[in-house]
Amino acid sequence: MTGAPYRIGVDIGGTFTDFVLLDTRDGSLRNGKLLTTPHAPEEAVLAGIRQMLDAHGIAPDQVQHVIHGTTLVANALIERRGVPTGLITTDGFRDVVEIGTELRHDTYDLFMRVPQPLVPRSGRIEVAERILPDGGVRMPLDEAAARAAARDLAASGVQAVAVCFLHAFRNPAHERRMGEILAEEAPGVTLCLSSDVVPEIGEYERASTTICNAYVLPVFQRYLTRLAEGLRGIGLTGPLYLMLSDGGTVGEETAARHPIRLVQSGPAGGVRATALLGGASGAADVLCFDMGGTTAKACLIEGGEPLRSLDFEVARVDRFRKGSGLPLKVPVIEMIEIGAGGGSIAQVDRLGLIQVGPESASSDPGPACYGLGGTRPTVTDADLVLGYLGAGSFLGGDMRLDVAAAERAIREHLADPLGLSVVEAAWALHETVNGNMAQAAAIHALEKARRIEGYAMVPIGGAGPVHAAQVCRKLGIARMIAPAGAGVASAFGFLASPISFAFVRGWVAPLATLDFAELAALVAGMEAEGRRMVAEAGVAPAAMRTTVIGALRYAGQGFQVEAEIPAAAIAHADRDGIRRAFEAAYLQQYGRTEPALPVEGVSWRVIVAGPTPALDLARGAGGGGAAVTGVRPAWFPGQGFVETPVIDRTRLGPDDRVAGPALVEERESTLVLPPGSEAVCDASLNLVVTVGG
Repeated sequence: MTGAPYRIGVDIGGTFTDFVLLDTRDGSLRNGKLLTTPHAPEEAVLAGIRQMLDAHGIAPDQVQHVIHGTTLVANALIERRGVPTGLITTDGFRDVVEIGTELRHDTYDLFMRVPQPLVPRSGRIEVAERILPDGGVRMPLDEAAARAAARDLAASGVQAVAVCFLHAFRNPAHERRMGEILAEEAPGVTLCLSSDVVPEIGEYERASTTICNAYVLPVFQRYLTRLAEGLRGIGLTGPLYLMLSDGGTVGEETAARHPIRLVQSGPAGGVRATALLGGASGAADVLCFDMGGTTAKACLIEGGEPLRSLDFEVARVDRFRKGSGLPLKVPVIEMIEIGAGGGSIAQVDRLGLIQVGPESASSDPGPACYGLGGTRPTVTDADLVLGYLGAGSFLGGDMRLDVAAAERAIREHLADPLGLSVVEAAWALHETVNGNMAQAAAIHALEKARRIEGYAMVPIGGAGPVHAAQVCRKLGIARMIAPAGAGVASAFGFLASPISFAFVRGWVAPLATLDFAELAALVAGMEAEGRRMVAEAGVAPAAMRTTVIGALRYAGQGFQVEAEIPAAAIAHADRDGIRRAFEAAYLQQYGRTEPALPVEGVSWRVIVAGPTPALDLARGAGGGGAAVTGVRPAWFPGQGFVETPVIDRTRLGPDDRVAGPALVEERESTLVLPPGSEAVCDASLNLVVTVGG
């Protein structure tokens, strides 16, 4: 399929499934959007691909491959829809997943809730064995006890087993032998070893991550099987790639072994797109503002690269509180959830204030205005009542919105209880969401020691462009880069992502006594495995590149800082070079260094990647004049309803200017330009907005 000209990106969100079809011959894009089918997510994927191929007269054998991102893994963990899972661990450590770190995410709440372990205590079995921190064996694995544990779990009906022994990240011998015993005693059970999934220090985080991977793995594999069979049924015989949470893509077989690495795959695609689009307009430092149907997320991008992390939480019991979820040790693009999405439901709380989310109408029944059975007010309903969305132009007119239903939902649940008019209640809902998102984004930037005013915002997601200008004003951001196709940006980002995979190995060792021969062997082993996996996706060895990142800290600290380590520093045992790399990263994060303190390494990460696909952002579209297609009343603070020009985004070309107020529509989203703002279309067809006001 190498010579086939088309590539397809597909992103499954909580409300919509998005599609982008790229013609590699001329860089042109065709976008699509369908309501997600939560009961069987692959149904919307297959229906959307069929629609796009039929609509544009493309034969299935002309599709080179499909790149896919999904919320399936995260949703399975949040909704507890995985398989019955067991845990085998070192004698004395079965309750680690319940004890956690013993830190409280809410110091003053006497009734603080914590996430319940995915494996109940009855499913957690201890086995006598002990590996020391340096990898030495203090107590051999008790094989009789190991066999008994395997038989007990098999008899209990579990479908997956996680194995997490103490210090297995330094010596996996006992875990691997336990895996062999499980294969003999419970041959039908899915098996995950912590030394394979997350070979890093921290027994709680390592156990939690391994359990989560085992819990969702059978569900994810069944989904991949259905999707792959469906794609072949359509006639698409090219490879299926999947987006990882760190912004790389891998082949189907690799993804099936490590589904936990896809927990943030959809939003990661959006960040990839944002970095590319922002850079094309000359903005290296960008705030990605991704507001979809269910949530809004933010990510800081510096020098064209997003901030990254090896820690993530899922299934929080308190949505915005760090420490209230299940911890995962996986490489992710660092994003924070800053607010609600278009489908988030609003209500009046016990204090008489409007609260938005976390409950979402999703795609079934959807917002009240969708006319699919929803009766409660959502952000989308408010945006429709305020005139920001067009009832007859939503999704290019394919989905007509019901204004009366939106007004009825807002009146019954918000306006009447608060003694407001429907419009006042809709604006209060809209403003509440904007204020919450701006506050959360500002706090996130402060925590990273960044001044958010110096960033340019790139809004993506179906609802992002609707709310972006008002959020910019609250943050003091003067410049916004609004890309074409913002509503399907995550799917577009998949097409802009390289094939890559990251490996990490925990190894706590002082820099002063670091054995560079052992480090070189460790890095070489990870690089070899990465090259093999990237080669499986069809990347030529000569096109691969390798990056080594060390997680280091000053001795005695509990947190580490990641720094890129030059290959020459490892090859020539350059301790000073590694320390300089660490202290440069430390200085950026904390504004100071401690030259007198010794440094120690905690873990080492190797990323093997193929080339980044080249995309023509101008895409040969735009222009044609007569961009104003009509007017409709839209509500702006201080002015009320204003007769506002409606502009067809597809008719704007380079150097075209738009002055606010204006509503710039395209099929997947609407950009709201309030009074006092002005936009100019650049060579990449981004609208560069001076927010003003």
